[in-house]
Amino acid sequence: MAWYHPWVSFAKRLAHVVAKPMKRDSGHGGMMVHPYRGYGSQQEVFVMGRVFRQAALGRAIPRRGMLRDTADVARRIFRRGLANAKVDIRIGDNQLCLITDRDGYFDAHLPISTALPVDVSWHRADIMVHADGHSTIRTSVEVYVPPPEADLLVISDIDDTVMFTGVAEKFKMLYRLFVRKPHRRTAFPGVASLYQALYRGQTEKAERPILYVSRGPWAIYEMLETFFQLNRIPVGPILFLREWGISLRRPWPRRAEAHKRDLIDRMLTLYHDMPCILIGDSGQHDPEVYTEVVKAYPTRIKAIYIRRVDKDPQREQAIQRLREELAHIDCELVLAADSVLIAEHAYAKGDISARGLQAVQRDVDAHHNDPE
Repeated sequence: MAWYHPWVSFAKRLAHVVAKPMKRDSGHGGMMVHPYRGYGSQQEVFVMGRVFRQAALGRAIPRRGMLRDTADVARRIFRRGLANAKVDIRIGDNQLCLITDRDGYFDAHLPISTALPVDVSWHRADIMVHADGHSTIRTSVEVYVPPPEADLLVISDIDDTVMFTGVAEKFKMLYRLFVRKPHRRTAFPGVASLYQALYRGQTEKAERPILYVSRGPWAIYEMLETFFQLNRIPVGPILFLREWGISLRRPWPRRAEAHKRDLIDRMLTLYHDMPCILIGDSGQHDPEVYTEVVKAYPTRIKAIYIRRVDKDPQREQAIQRLREELAHIDCELVLAADSVLIAEHAYAKGDISARGLQAVQRDVDAHHNDPE
């Protein structure tokens, strides 16, 4: 029965993390607000979030323990978005009022008429929510605005690029995330130090915008935040998830590649004065999507880094053909087996420091020497 105890531990830890966002109401239920980390520029910022109702806990449910976590997981499953709630957002002296949609989401585009401080990258957005029959809720969320010295935009996929996923291995992925030691969890070896190096740049002080994209639905936002914290990966606005809502008008989720392309276009427009690098994996449509982006913005993309997640010869040949398509453009498509190869190329191009490269090499070597 030795196999039994790790899986019990897994179930308890998974339930605790999934239940954690529900504990903010102390079991009282009612209207809740969950804003997602925002991003923007000195001209405009974007803040998204959701307003929803959740059930109250009965008095028989203890305040802690597995029973409480299980009850909170059930509350999370059955919570419902609150439509037509009024959301007031203020950042500095800039303010916007909007209404939640039928699923309870709000997506604020706030023009900046009064300049934000330039000596900090993260700014606080204050949020006030009003809805009939509910007490007013006040909360806040961080909004990232690059400092003037930021010189590079990084847009990265998450699934099979930063973290192992594997559509057929979701349960195994969750086991690795919540049971195994932090350095053995689902992040690829060297990812944390690689993204830290890209964030800090050659000067070690750049604080560049790193924007992450996932194919997953908004419901996994908290799980991704936990993953980033556990693995010491630089936190960026993990805002680019898909809404998987099913309706008669749209019976299937939006295609991931169309979702990603639109977001990249949006980010290149927002940060129009910055060159960009794109990071993805060989297993999905990233090389094809990124190649089309380079063709559309031939002077903006410095490099494409594709993490090789399999050794399919046909897939590698297809990526080689894409590389040849870009031969006349000053943008190299790099197919890399590990984080070190990406870091070496970035260092050669002057995008990370020698210290950053050494950190990636050290972390990957430590992983290879780990006996587990």
